[in-house]
Amino acid sequence: MVDRLRSAAEHLEAPTCPDCHIEMRWWRSELLADEPVPIIAHLFVCPHCKRAAQADTVFKGTPGPPERLSAPRFMAHAA
Repeated sequence: MVDRLRSAAEHLEAPTCPDCHIEMRWWRSELLADEPVPIIAHLFVCPHCKRAAQADTVFKGTPGPPERLSAPRFMAHAA
């Protein structure tokens, strides 16, 4: 879980404060949802006016195994 948070924060650009027009600082990240697709919220704060902003990271779902791996089989009875 911690690895997911770190990797998501590394690839994220800090937003610019709409009032001060300076780059906001990362404050914290938290997991919003884990199922069916992980969503991590990154919270930023302006160092000058203390305005907050949020940026979300949504991970792409990994393809799981299909529900059926083969065709149905008939029961074989030993004689």
